[in-house]
Amino acid sequence: MNLNAVNRCIAVTATILLAVVFSPVSTVAQRYVDVEPAAEYREKGFVLDWLSNPDVQEKYGMMSDAIWSYAELGMQEFRSMKILTDDLEQNGFQVERGVSGMPTAFVATWGSGRPVVGLMAEYDALPGLSQQGDVPHQQPLVPGAPGHGCGHNQQGPAVIPAAVALKAAMEEFGIQGTIKVFGGPAEETLISRVYMARDHLFDDLDAVLANHGGSRLGTRYGVSGNAIFSTVFTFTGRTAHAASPWTARSAQDAVEIMNVAANYLREHLFYTNRLHYVIVDAGEAPNVVPDHASVWYFTRNTDDRVEEMHEKVINCARAAALATGTEMSYRVLSAAHQSRAPKSLAVLAQRNIELVGMPAWTEEEQAFAREMQRELGEEETGLPTEVERLRYWDPETTFTGGGSSDIAELQMQTANITVGIPGAVPGDVGHHWSRTAGNFGSATHKGIVTNAKVLAATLLDLLTMPEELQLVRDEFETQAAEHPYRTFLPEGTEPPIDLNKELMEKWRPLMEATYLPYPGMEIEH
Repeated sequence: MNLNAVNRCIAVTATILLAVVFSPVSTVAQRYVDVEPAAEYREKGFVLDWLSNPDVQEKYGMMSDAIWSYAELGMQEFRSMKILTDDLEQNGFQVERGVSGMPTAFVATWGSGRPVVGLMAEYDALPGLSQQGDVPHQQPLVPGAPGHGCGHNQQGPAVIPAAVALKAAMEEFGIQGTIKVFGGPAEETLISRVYMARDHLFDDLDAVLANHGGSRLGTRYGVSGNAIFSTVFTFTGRTAHAASPWTARSAQDAVEIMNVAANYLREHLFYTNRLHYVIVDAGEAPNVVPDHASVWYFTRNTDDRVEEMHEKVINCARAAALATGTEMSYRVLSAAHQSRAPKSLAVLAQRNIELVGMPAWTEEEQAFAREMQRELGEEETGLPTEVERLRYWDPETTFTGGGSSDIAELQMQTANITVGIPGAVPGDVGHHWSRTAGNFGSATHKGIVTNAKVLAATLLDLLTMPEELQLVRDEFETQAAEHPYRTFLPEGTEPPIDLNKELMEKWRPLMEATYLPYPGMEIEH
C-alpha cells in the first residue's frame, strides 16, 4: 500500500471521518437524567484547591496554546508528545514512549498497588484547518496548513494537572493506588487505542477517564456509534499507452469497478451501515494507463454486523480484480468496536460536574462567542453558564448507525467515560476553522482547569470510596461477560506509522514561524 498516496488524500477524507468522541455519534435518541452534586470532603477540597491556583491555569493554558500552534497530524505528533511527556517526568511519573509500535504513543505511571486508575489524552490535529486564534472569522495562520479543529490540544493539558493534583493528594493523605496517563495519537483516523488494546495495555486498569473539547461541561453513557474497518485496497496492473491500451491492465478501472460494486451492495446492507470511500491513487496522466491505484474505505456497522459487511466489501475488490486482470491487495489500517460507556462511572463524574460547575466567563469572552455566532449565522447566546445534564443513549429507540471512535477499544477492556472541556463557542462547527479559532486563549484555559477538577475529583472518589469503585467494576464485568474483547484487526497488522508523514514534512517548516513559546520547546536550527 502506498501510504504517501494516502497522505495526499488526508485533507479530503477528514471531512468524512466523523470520529469525534464528544460529538453526537448516532441517531439513537439521547435522554437526560438529573444528578445531585457530589460531596466535598477533605481530600477532595485539597485537590480542588490545588487546581485553583492561578499558576496552574497559566502553565497548562500556555501548554494548550503551544500544542495548538504545533497542529501535528496523527502519527506525527512528536512535539506535542514531547511537551506532555516532559511535564509528566518532571512531576515524578515514569514515562514509556513509543508503546505498541507507535513512536508518538506513551504511558506514564506513578504509584503502586490497587486501585489502578487512568487518564487518556489525544493530541492530533486536522488537515487544512489553520486559523488565527480568538479571531471570529476565517483567517488562516498558514493557508492550507493543519489546525486543531477538534480541540485535541486541550486534552493533555487538562489530563496532566488532574494527574499531578491527584498524586499530590495521595502523597499528602497516604492514599494507596496507581495513576496511569495514556497518550493516544491519531484519534482522527481511529488508530492508537486499537493497537494499545490489542497489546493489552489497559488490562490492569480499574477505570479510565477521557476528555474532549466542546462548549459544555457534561458526560454521557450507553452504547453508541458504529464499529468500523478502515481499509486501503490496492490494485496492480500493467501500463500502456492509452491510445493503444489492449495490452494494459488498468488498476484505475479496477478501483472504479470496485466502487460500482460497493455502491450496488448498499441496497442489501442492514440500515445500520455506513459505507464511504475516497480514491487516493489512480495515475498521473490520462495518456498512460495506470498500473497502480488505491481506494480507502470506511466500513461501519454494529459490532455483530461489521465483519460480515467488511468481507462483502473485500469481495467487491476481488471481483474488480478478476474483471480487470489486475492483482488486488488490501491493508486494514484500523478496526474498532461500538462505544460502551458505563452508567455508574458517568453518574459519579456528573456528581462532580455539578459540584465544580462552569467557569466564570468575562464579558470579553462572551463578546467573542457572540461575534462568532453572528459570523456563523447562529443564535447569539454566548457561552453557556450552566453545566449540561447527564445524557444517555436510549436503548429502547431504534439505532440507525453513526460515527466511530477508537476509544471504544479502551472501553472493551475497562470502564471509561468522556468528560467535556467547556470553552468552545456553541454553534461552531467541528472540523472547521471556527473550532480552531475557539480552541485557543483564555476561555479554553478556564475550561481546561474546570475539566481537570472533574477528572481529579472523580478519580479520587474511586480511590477513596470502595463502594463506588465496586459499582463501576461490577457494571464493567457484566458488560465484558456479554461482549468479551477480541480485536477486529487481522493477525500481523501493524500501525501505519508513516501516515501523514509527507504532509507534515511539507507543512512543518512553514508553520514553525507561528509556533508559540513554551519552556524547553525551543526550535533548533
